[in-house]
Amino acid sequence: MDTRISGTTKLFGIIGTPVDRAGSPAMYNFCFDYYGLDCVYLAFDCREDQVKDTLDAAKRLQIRGLNVTMPCKREAARQVDRLSPAARFTGAVNTIVNEDGILTGHITDGIGFLSDLMDHGHTVTGKDIVLMGTGGAASAILTQCALEGAASVTIFNRSREGLEKARAIGDALAADGVSCRMEYRLLTDPDLLHRTVRKASILINATPVGMAPGGEGRSLITDMSVFHRDLVVYDVICQPETTRLMEDALQNGCRKENVLGGRGMLLWQAAEAFRLYTGLPMPVKELKAFLAGKS
Repeated sequence: MDTRISGTTKLFGIIGTPVDRAGSPAMYNFCFDYYGLDCVYLAFDCREDQVKDTLDAAKRLQIRGLNVTMPCKREAARQVDRLSPAARFTGAVNTIVNEDGILTGHITDGIGFLSDLMDHGHTVTGKDIVLMGTGGAASAILTQCALEGAASVTIFNRSREGLEKARAIGDALAADGVSCRMEYRLLTDPDLLHRTVRKASILINATPVGMAPGGEGRSLITDMSVFHRDLVVYDVICQPETTRLMEDALQNGCRKENVLGGRGMLLWQAAEAFRLYTGLPMPVKELKAFLAGKS
């Protein structure tokens, strides 16, 4: 029987739907145990239309921190009291910190992406980047790449509406003095996509194309000649661990160390959230060993 729970235990959790298979509880509870913190982390199923009531309850119950997953990230940004600069640019939140009833929303996806790149010896500074997608994770990655000094980001998306959202982020960054060339293109022209990737240093898939269940075996890149030894290919998808895009990159000339999946980003965005919650660095090395033992 677990006797850790006490009258002073601080509560953290994740909201979204579905959350029954979320890996966050295992990760954060391991880190709380590592530091001997009187904290516990749970998963709470929450629809988008329930976000306001859930956050009101978080204040009332003094829940100290919440992670936010789909489909609740944008609604959470509308309902918190304050937004970090990155969350303000993207209009989405994946981490909420409760400080005496004031909820501050953060977006750590972009920092998680950059930290994972750095963990593998890569940087976005001065690089030309192709980003596929305009959702919450894509918006955070776009923002963080621009803030970190990327030379250019070309965004490809299926819908014009998504591209206009990305353009609004780009315009806001430019108005704030951020220097990064941005272009916005529809995915209806695969030849343009492939020509642009050939000139890029980093290719990022932040769309659900290739995601399990149902999307396995699919990729937006159909011309294998775009892959080359020095191209960094990053797929933010976590399941499957190796997507069709990653397989194609590995089989057509990209170096193994340059082809990365989304699990590292998940780990590092959690590390930033843990720092925001506790002021402590996440024990990443120990957590990696723990997660490897569970798989």
